Amino acid sequence: MATEDDVRRIALSLPETAEGTSYGTPGFKVKGKGFLRIRTEAEGALVVWVADVGEKDALIQSDPAKFFTTPHYDGYAVVLVNLPAVDVDELRELIVESWLIRAPKRVAKAYTDQLQQDA
Repeated sequence: MATEDDVRRIALSLPETAEGTSYGTPGFKVKGKGFLRIRTEAEGALVVWVADVGEKDALIQSDPAKFFTTPHYDGYAVVLVNLPAVDVDELRELIVESWLIRAPKRVAKAYTDQLQQDA
């Protein structure tokens, strides 16, 4: 079961990431561009970016207990994640993917290059 503390720890471990607020809730940006938001209003959840709407739909269909959306996010490559339904490894994968999608290309490349060197 993942928590907001896990979100914060994972997000802030990524390069060029800063925590702030987004729509009055905790949000995370890479070089000023939002890539995560912890929704505390309505049904709550973690907002993450995915590659495209097809991936969003596939995630929601694969496990609606973990992934969902609201009409506000219709048409956007954004999915809502039910934190208590995912484990920390899956959470890390979702956060890193969202970060890579939103990070400037040079920042993302430096990060992936470093991962390859460390492997």
